[in-house]
Amino acid sequence: MHRAYKFLLRPTARQMQALGEMLRDHCSLYNGALQERRDAYRHVSKTSVKYGQQSAQLTEIRAFDPERQGRWSFSSQQATLRRLDKAFAAFFRRVKAGDKPGYPRFRGVNWFDTVEFPKDGDGCRWDSTPHDPATRVRLQGVGHVRVHQHRPVHGRVKTVSVKHEGRQWYVILACDEVPAEPLPATGAVTGIDMGIAHFLTTSEGEHQPNPRHGKRNADALAEAQRALKAFPRRKRENRTARHRRAVEKVAKLHRKVRRQRTDHAHKTALTMVRDYDVIAHERLSIANMVRTPKPKPDPETPGSFLPNGAAAKAGLNKSIHDAGWGVFLGILAHKAESAGRVLIPVDPRNTSRTCPACGYVSGENRTTQEKFECTRCRHTANADHVGALNIANRAGLVLPDVA
Repeated sequence: MHRAYKFLLRPTARQMQALGEMLRDHCSLYNGALQERRDAYRHVSKTSVKYGQQSAQLTEIRAFDPERQGRWSFSSQQATLRRLDKAFAAFFRRVKAGDKPGYPRFRGVNWFDTVEFPKDGDGCRWDSTPHDPATRVRLQGVGHVRVHQHRPVHGRVKTVSVKHEGRQWYVILACDEVPAEPLPATGAVTGIDMGIAHFLTTSEGEHQPNPRHGKRNADALAEAQRALKAFPRRKRENRTARHRRAVEKVAKLHRKVRRQRTDHAHKTALTMVRDYDVIAHERLSIANMVRTPKPKPDPETPGSFLPNGAAAKAGLNKSIHDAGWGVFLGILAHKAESAGRVLIPVDPRNTSRTCPACGYVSGENRTTQEKFECTRCRHTANADHVGALNIANRAGLVLPDVA
């Protein structure tokens, strides 16, 4: 199986300067390749430039600019060009599918934060000083950088990436051939229903509270964004020290919320795979769930619109994003694979509207966000618990007595 490891780097002042220069030069290469593609297509000949053609130019580029582009790994520069090629492939795929295309854009240094080395040993070397008690990673043009390795690395290191987040640098290892770590069987099965009032509810009726990390940090984030808005929009090199600190404070709060959300997802998923052999969950299409309602034109008054519930939907969308369902389900799938557990995704339609006692389906069964009352047999229960029971039933799980 595959696994990624992320470790904090401890570069010296000189190495940190070299890392920043490496990131800026790869960003410049990305933008230059994008400009070449734009110019070629705008020509009367409508020429299409591919990855192979741009990769073949790297030798000349490195020879022409040995102090900058010539310093770095050839393979990492190919990976940067391949990254641009993937962006164009995704653009054309969205155009063909009729989605919002999103043409590839030029990247500022703040929006280009990762350099990838496609192969361990080609421009980089993980654990480059095995005789040294401290773990180090060697990067071409930078040197042997000390790594804060907080856990062992299993499997074969396939790719190495260097990422810049705020004032810190990280190394990310993508490994394959990682052995599974199966957990002992428990004999327990469950269905889980994702929600807003509760993060998730199991078919046994247990509720996991929703931490609402975004909401808890909303006031601090709003204050930091108001302070940032007081400064005029300027390029990075033209910002004052106070402006840079205001930008960094907003970014730091966003990173804090993201890490809290990810940490909660990891801990909850680990608890689930330790307790259950089989877990059924909803096959959620979160992108469709958070889509903005379409406007409703008023037929009696041209140019005006009827209420479409956009304000209420915006609040619900914000709560869904804050819960981080997609992050949790992705982590749960990874941990289940490693632990030898079984995940069963099921169709979520009408799971909260179907009575588990008589099977009657009606939108009127769910009277409130938390209360379920069947209009036919008058069965009452918690709405999230009902959804979890129906998910387990659709997956064909044999549950203990849940009446």
